Amino acid sequence: RINQVLPTITGEETRAIQRWMRSVIDRLDRYKTEHKRVLKEATTLLELALWKANLGDNEGREGKGVRTTRGSRKRARKESCVTSGASIVIKNVLPFLQLLE
Repeated sequence: RINQVLPTITGEETRAIQRWMRSVIDRLDRYKTEHKRVLKEATTLLELALWKANLGDNEGREGKGVRTTRGSRKRARKESCVTSGASIVIKNVLPFLQLLE
């Protein structure tokens, strides 16, 4: 139907359709930009959640009655961040959240 109508429209109608198309494309661009921002935030939150979950798992591993220093706890937290597996999880989850180009 659109192919039958388009050849018969006037110049003013053509400009109106072009303005409408431009507004739709602009809105899509804004939505894509917003999606990228939200995706980046969600990725950060996922990484922090994985790290926190891993911290909780590792807290019980310290021996009872063993004195820990602030430095050893800090090193353990840093190691936990590196070994939390977040990079692997995010790498495998991100493709499902990204928009197709």
